[in-house]
Amino acid sequence: MIFLSFLNCFVPRYVIHKPYLCEKVNRTYMKHKFLSLLLSLFVLFPSYAEKVEEKDYVAYLFTYFTGNHISQEAVCYGVSMDGYTYWALNNNKPVIDSKVISSTGGVRDPHILRCQDGKTFYMVVTDMVSDNGWDSNRAMVLLKSTDLVNWSHSVINMQKRYDGQEKLKRVWAPQTIFDPEADKYMVYWSMKYGDGPDVIYYAYANSDFTDLEGEPKPLFIPADKKSCIDGDIVYKDGVYHLFYKTEGHGNGIRVATTSSLTSGKWKENMEYKQQTKDAVEGAGTFKLIGEDKYILMYDVYMKGAYQFTETTDLENFKVIDHEVKMNFHPRHGTIIPITREELKRITDKWGKPAEIGEIPSNPVLPGFHADPEIMYSNKTGKYYIYSTTDGQPGWGGWYFTVYSSDDMKDWTYEGVMLDLKSDQVSWANGNAWAPCIEEKKTKDGYKYYFYYSGNPVNGGGKEIGVAVADDPVGPFTDLGHSIINESPVGGGQQIDVDVFTDPVSKKTYLYWGNGYMAGAELNKDMVSLKKKTVTVMTPKGGTLQDYAYREAPYVFYRNGVYYFLWSVDDTGSANYHVAYGTSDSPLGPIKVAADPIVTIQNPEKEIYGPAHNSVICKPGTDEWYIVYHRINKHYIEKEKSPGTHREVCIDRLEFNEDGTIKRVNLSL
Repeated sequence: MIFLSFLNCFVPRYVIHKPYLCEKVNRTYMKHKFLSLLLSLFVLFPSYAEKVEEKDYVAYLFTYFTGNHISQEAVCYGVSMDGYTYWALNNNKPVIDSKVISSTGGVRDPHILRCQDGKTFYMVVTDMVSDNGWDSNRAMVLLKSTDLVNWSHSVINMQKRYDGQEKLKRVWAPQTIFDPEADKYMVYWSMKYGDGPDVIYYAYANSDFTDLEGEPKPLFIPADKKSCIDGDIVYKDGVYHLFYKTEGHGNGIRVATTSSLTSGKWKENMEYKQQTKDAVEGAGTFKLIGEDKYILMYDVYMKGAYQFTETTDLENFKVIDHEVKMNFHPRHGTIIPITREELKRITDKWGKPAEIGEIPSNPVLPGFHADPEIMYSNKTGKYYIYSTTDGQPGWGGWYFTVYSSDDMKDWTYEGVMLDLKSDQVSWANGNAWAPCIEEKKTKDGYKYYFYYSGNPVNGGGKEIGVAVADDPVGPFTDLGHSIINESPVGGGQQIDVDVFTDPVSKKTYLYWGNGYMAGAELNKDMVSLKKKTVTVMTPKGGTLQDYAYREAPYVFYRNGVYYFLWSVDDTGSANYHVAYGTSDSPLGPIKVAADPIVTIQNPEKEIYGPAHNSVICKPGTDEWYIVYHRINKHYIEKEKSPGTHREVCIDRLEFNEDGTIKRVNLSL
């Protein structure tokens, strides 16, 4: 399997690869996939969950409180772009009103978790005002949000919620983790009864995160039966690492590990992990984005300071305080990675610290996508992006998704609009690649013609099909057979289709080809070619450093000129880039531009393989944009299969006074 993955990196895309299956599949995942498959059998508009990948994270959110007074016992936010430098939001004032969410008027120890769906967040806090005494609280608060701004809440008072809690003295520092064995979210916290030790307990949350199910049970009791508080669980390589504070007998941070959260089988490491002789509490651990590094931080509470340490194995830690900067003084909190949209949302609400700089604008879609096609719909007044679903070995995606936007900045997932493994498509069953779409106004309204390539069920090379809908997001009905199934040059794949309606003649044309560029006029039915018009237009000459044609033709019209764009080199290469030429006709001949490069890699910005594009002009303007994919920077190494980990970006496309295209200034 390793060899196959490695081989994929070096074989050009015009060789068809067969996707292979992972040997180990999570039972829960399979259950969800099965339900999704069943759903696709009954509806023509299947719903696959929008997946947030690690590469979608651009910043870090720090949730914390600030001190031992009711005015300071509240949830605050800080943000960082690199995991080392943090800036408070809202001028270091609370972002959630403790008086509204708590029974005591104050909250401490906020812990935030991103749920399995990628969009929902759970936060748990200690319901406590320290001025009332360290043994004064009996409750925690469960909070839920889908935007990090608005939170619903539920107070769980242990003495009121459960019988037999008369001797309960305190409830401290709750946290949440997803337990795949139970397929539920576990809330764990420490409790102390009478003169007994503090013990870390757990209970599962109900489905809407408003209450706990069943009686609390001990999660971890140290072998010495002494107190432990402030549990923080990190999962890595099949092992759960529980960082906890030894309370009242050393006051340091130790680690216990297990492979099953509720097994009761913990292996304790008796070494203290804090890198200071001062008293500490409130361990919090997070992974750095795109790196195999973790940060363990903790509250040096007697000094009003925080210490940051770094590790790769969760066993050995080095102090990195000299690398960390904060313009606030946090108490016991947690840090999670967040996406660009999430960062924008919270900074729009509470202000963007000038120090963090510009928020990255690319990529515009979450997850892995390639070969983007953008369309403006006159029917809806919105923009839409259709793309190859990426991330599968061997470019083995089998369905197309669609996203919508009002402004080309914020994109909404609209679901899967064509699934080659469902009953929607009878002639093909995989390798759904490089789509395009055209809107046509008819006497009965609007029609949408979606062209794409797929692997035919009966074998052979890639073919091009078409599906039709009355709305940009579907449901789409496939024609039932391919419309292009042979090469006009005797070789190369029938892929990378583009559709273009000539504003001069009003005729519509289809373009395609890997290793060659072909074009033909469509009949008025939009689902068949005028075969006599098939024309091979492959630009001649060039090298991999400038304009040698490989694939992905794209055509648009501006100021009397037909522009032809195409991609050079292989999609798995950092050198993959866009070149262009012009013509006086939709079917050529093409004159290659004197300076033909439109987009090309920028290693200084860690931008690689920016190609396979579409182009759009904002209606009523001469403002143009190029939509393209690039290789995610964390997958550029060949052993990581860079050709299947691509992301969609948008940048301005500008012209010189003579109509030539300026090289695009690619943005992060």
